[in-house]
Amino acid sequence: MKKSDILTTYKEYILNTYSRTEGIFVKGKGMTLIDIDGKKYLDFFPGWGVNNLGHCHPKVMAAVRDQISKLIHIPNNFYHPNQAKLAKEIIRNTFPGKVFFCNSGAEGCEAAIKFARAHGKKNNPEIITMQNSFHGRTLGALAATGQQKYRKGFDPLPGFKIIPFNDIKAVKEAVTDETIAIMLELIQGEGGINIASQEYVQELRALCDEKKLLLIFDEVQTGMGRTGEIFAFKHYGVTPDLMVLAKALGGGLPIGALVVKKDISYIFTPGMHASTFGGSPLITKASLAAFKAIHAEKMLPNAKAMGKYLMTGLTRLKEKFSCIKDIRGVGLMVGVELTFEGKKVFEKCFENGLIINCTQEKVLRLMPALNVTKKQVDRALYILEKSLKTVTG
Repeated sequence: MKKSDILTTYKEYILNTYSRTEGIFVKGKGMTLIDIDGKKYLDFFPGWGVNNLGHCHPKVMAAVRDQISKLIHIPNNFYHPNQAKLAKEIIRNTFPGKVFFCNSGAEGCEAAIKFARAHGKKNNPEIITMQNSFHGRTLGALAATGQQKYRKGFDPLPGFKIIPFNDIKAVKEAVTDETIAIMLELIQGEGGINIASQEYVQELRALCDEKKLLLIFDEVQTGMGRTGEIFAFKHYGVTPDLMVLAKALGGGLPIGALVVKKDISYIFTPGMHASTFGGSPLITKASLAAFKAIHAEKMLPNAKAMGKYLMTGLTRLKEKFSCIKDIRGVGLMVGVELTFEGKKVFEKCFENGLIINCTQEKVLRLMPALNVTKKQVDRALYILEKSLKTVTG
């Protein structure tokens, strides 16, 4: 199809649910995306963090090629080895527990919400979540999301109490006899790279223990090495009761998971929850390859080192541009807050061959693959500086 045909076909046949940038991509490898005209882009926001290994990582491709000729799908009332291996690998990298497989972060959050309700056994169960959070687009996950712009038009969305982030006093005041759980992202991605403090997370754990509430971490975006640890909770020395995973878990393919502490895992019994495609042979094989690549290729120490290198470079830019209000991040999950709307900076970066993201109107989000190099960071910083100069005049 020609470029014009693709755009016309999208307009005629695809629901208008996305604000799209007119990039038509046909190939990707590592940190590079190539469009229909052959133009190359440096991808510093690969698929909302799905492609933590970069595009088309060799280990993931090899795993998929091997599996696709053997068995693609089998219903979950049978067994297959890849699902068993992946569940064991997830627990090895998290905490003693059991795993439920699904297809996305929103589905993982729905599973967590249902589990919390089954565990809490309240007449009017309520889960506390945070302002500026993002947990997904399905009704339960949307109800948990603390951003009105996503909720608009879909009320009523009961069952959740949304309070300020990083405010333990607000949490304590919000807890009632009907509270069953507290759910949060340790770093709010869509919320603008807002980072939970060490003290706050530790106090949440203590409060949940005291009140017999479930502590739920949404690690959909922070998981699989994004912050320099395989999962972000390891920065805090605090273990959740439930943890939701997705995005990078499949190495680019769709998979989600709910991890449940072993001592409460008995709550879910056959028939209480299910997912037709959850944990298929093909996707779990890809996910196993993603774990293998992260560890074998030492991507975690690289993410820490390159995260510091990126932050240092951005700090230098902050000294040059008064429009940069703040820089914050952990590992390779970084936000650059501007004093004005960042859409024009995003657009100029894209024009110059750099893909980033702008969230909360003023926060530029940079989340390169975990195997990013110094040379690629330098290139991204050069394009960002050039774009800022153009936009600010």
